[in-house]
Amino acid sequence: MNPSTQQPSQGQALLGLLAACSAGMLWGTGALVVDVLVSRHGFSPENISFWRFSVGALVLLAVYGRQIDWAALKSLWLTLVAAGAAMAGYVLCWFLGIERIGPSVPTLIALCLPPVLVTLIGLARGTEAPGLGLFAALCAALAGTVMLVLGHGAGIDVGHTQNLWIGVAFSVASALLYTGFTLVSSRLSVSMGPGPSSACLTVIAAVSTSLFALIRPFHWPDSIPPQAWFLYLGLVTAALALLAFSWGAARLSPSTLTVATLMEPLTAVLLSALLLNQSLRASQWLGGALLLVSIWVLGRRQAAVTGKKAGQNPPSCDTPGP
Repeated sequence: MNPSTQQPSQGQALLGLLAACSAGMLWGTGALVVDVLVSRHGFSPENISFWRFSVGALVLLAVYGRQIDWAALKSLWLTLVAAGAAMAGYVLCWFLGIERIGPSVPTLIALCLPPVLVTLIGLARGTEAPGLGLFAALCAALAGTVMLVLGHGAGIDVGHTQNLWIGVAFSVASALLYTGFTLVSSRLSVSMGPGPSSACLTVIAAVSTSLFALIRPFHWPDSIPPQAWFLYLGLVTAALALLAFSWGAARLSPSTLTVATLMEPLTAVLLSALLLNQSLRASQWLGGALLLVSIWVLGRRQAAVTGKKAGQNPPSCDTPGP
């Protein structure tokens, strides 16, 4: 059966929510790894991004390459190229913002702005139903994320005012690119399947980031610890996380999808407390609770909407043609 003809069920919507949350959690583990590679080993954000996507692309192609319908890509190639380049761009812009002004402000902008933009676009296009529950859950999720990130250290590491504006500009660019990527990822996941679409996207992202080698040459680390971190970023935070994200994108609305991936800062903060012996403030515990409750509310809302649509559009019993 063509994936585009399948109607997600209520149970699939909840599984999609778990997949999107899992993607956010995996990305949250990557935040600590990137910090280690930049601060301790001196790797540039461009270098990290290129090898992350390259390793992820090799893994996904090895697993899903035979499932890709290359003939069907003719009608999707422009969307794929735009989405893959946007995916590479939002990750790189986020890294560049962190490099200039520290992690707090870029993380807040890059993660909190997309759910707002995606929801507003969904409301304007009529694909998202307005309601008090949606507004309250979105506000709770954003408030919880702000409390988590600012409680983890709100200082801006900037030596010059110009760095501040450049860092903020990179962060806003990351948010805009992530918004665009989210809006088209569901179409790709439904049309191609999560695995093949993830494989194609990572290939395009790797090619996109390789262009920065013309400015600053890339190199693979020559010692074991950074090599292991590079492999982890590629296998876990690129291949596995993007596969989970794509699987969720095919079953969730963009608003629910972007809020669910806010598990990223929650995971990063909890891992910092566990591995780096950093104490959590009361505001951070409250922020984490607000975020989890908002994800649960949006998940219930998504399941209800999906169940209603499935009831109005029962699956066809017609046999597909050859």
